[in-house]
Amino acid sequence: MFRFASPYYLFLLIPLSIAAWFVFRKNIRSGIIFAPVSFINHGTSSFRIYAAKSLPALFLLGLFLSILALARPQTVFSRIHNKTDAIGIEIVVDVSGSMEALDLSIKTASGTKMRTRLDAAKETFGQFVNQRPDDLIGLVTFGGYATTRAPLTGDHSALLHVLEGVEIPRPSLDNRGQVTDQEELLTAIGDALATACTRLEHAELKSKIIVLLSDGESNTGIIKPDEAIKIARKMDIKVYTIGIGSTGLAPFRQRDMFGNNAIVQGNVVLDEEMLKRIAQDTSGRYFNVKDTGGLEKAMEEINKLEKTEVERNIFEQYNELFPWLLWPALCLITAGAGLNMMISKRIV
Repeated sequence: MFRFASPYYLFLLIPLSIAAWFVFRKNIRSGIIFAPVSFINHGTSSFRIYAAKSLPALFLLGLFLSILALARPQTVFSRIHNKTDAIGIEIVVDVSGSMEALDLSIKTASGTKMRTRLDAAKETFGQFVNQRPDDLIGLVTFGGYATTRAPLTGDHSALLHVLEGVEIPRPSLDNRGQVTDQEELLTAIGDALATACTRLEHAELKSKIIVLLSDGESNTGIIKPDEAIKIARKMDIKVYTIGIGSTGLAPFRQRDMFGNNAIVQGNVVLDEEMLKRIAQDTSGRYFNVKDTGGLEKAMEEINKLEKTEVERNIFEQYNELFPWLLWPALCLITAGAGLNMMISKRIV
């Protein structure tokens, strides 16, 4: 498809047309009354005469091409009006210390591929994002604090880049080896849910959902989970919750006194009742995941459940054509100015 990006510049063709009419009208009507034409010397026309006659045409043609270049002609590869299944999605991921548990590691033919809960969540959410190319998706992470990592965006490449960089905060230690910021190791589910609701508040899509993944219990934060549930219900946002593991022991990687990696068992607590209540009160659904396959199945179910049809105009890549007009225009104007200097010994 062809179009002009700045078509208003084409109005300059009106005064240019008037100027051209005056120039050529004057040349046609100019002359002297001389009856005995047989006495006129019919010598051969010189280069200067031909050049002088072509000067107005060179300048006018150069200006004509310049105006077309200002209007920015473009070829658009495609413009598509289509209907797509699109919704607004906030992915909310727990990055508290318990997400370092290794119970979602993968067993392969060559051995066990060690993988933390966060690694599994990042990989599965990445696959989920790739399956939703038309959705606006954002990312919120939380431990002791909720942080917006990416606003709602259709640029999924940038979103996946941010998701890949999500890590569990390392605790800061003092000179005695004590943790200085215990808050980072806790879980603020209420703050995270409220933050996700805020990010979806002004989205223009009719359907909005939150996918909240956690493996712990809410034990810190300014906003309590029940208050966040009320916010989600008021904004008509469905919340799908995913609980990883269960209350009990889970394997963790830890360095021993010699600096070697060792696998130790650590206590973890999962508040399933709270996650179920969040999902039930917001018309969502709760999934419990105890292995990698379960996490993938949960995301597949969410992918099937949430679809809303919207209409979109999609403009694909376009090419700018103005350089093909601008350079000839400059050449014509420069040539006209050069010939004018040769003939009349002046620039204008």
